[in-house]
Amino acid sequence: MSEQRMNEPDVLWLDPDTVQLRQPKTSHWEAPFLYLLFGRERALLIDTGATTDEQQFPLRATVERLIAEWLRRNPVVFVRPYPLVVAHSHAHRDHIAGDALLRDRPGTTVVGTSPAEVIGFFGFRSWPDETVAFDLGRRVVDVIGGPGHEPSAVVFFDRATGILFTGDTVLPARLYVRDLAQFRSTIERLIRFRDDPTAPVRELRGAHIEMSTDPGVDYPAGTVDQPDEAELALRPRILDRVLSALDELRGTPGERVVRRRFIVVLDR
Repeated sequence: MSEQRMNEPDVLWLDPDTVQLRQPKTSHWEAPFLYLLFGRERALLIDTGATTDEQQFPLRATVERLIAEWLRRNPVVFVRPYPLVVAHSHAHRDHIAGDALLRDRPGTTVVGTSPAEVIGFFGFRSWPDETVAFDLGRRVVDVIGGPGHEPSAVVFFDRATGILFTGDTVLPARLYVRDLAQFRSTIERLIRFRDDPTAPVRELRGAHIEMSTDPGVDYPAGTVDQPDEAELALRPRILDRVLSALDELRGTPGERVVRRRFIVVLDR
């Protein structure tokens, strides 16, 4: 098998308009998940992965192929080139490195990664407490302020699928808390959002898997072979368990609170 073939992302169509991609560990041990959401007027790509090398991780070619496939099935979309918005769950390098591979694509807007750029692009007026609706064309994505892991972090809720795309904030992995007060506020904000009957959250999907199928057991950073990974999708009630775990933190840097599906780490 060629190196190019080995480094192609794992592609999973969650429904006819939603793609989950995973950068393979052959190209970077972080193996982040990316999400591509199609609307009638434009698509939204959440995160771009951990490398700037198209040969190492063919992000541009994969996105172009998926867009072409979707457009063949949806010939009523007349805008050419089909617009693409590239946004991010947060600004850590393993989620933004691939921006350079898409920046010169016709019809593409790459959202900046500073808090000011995120606030300005999505139109937040009361950051981070406001939820902003972002319309892809007959498909609305709610953008929720999510700092605490990283200052410009956001969470995306897709009304069409009921999926809350949580980046590195909530996922089957180590939840690195850089600002405890902001992180707690974000979890409380997500719980309020989840409990709003007008926004039914079906599941959460984050950006990594670091937990094994053994409850509370994680793979060390840098692990390439993860044969017994936990499932990526989390049930909405996981947010209550994260909030409960935060209550156990005493404020010591490096402190860990272990739960079955995640580990909270105070990283400051």
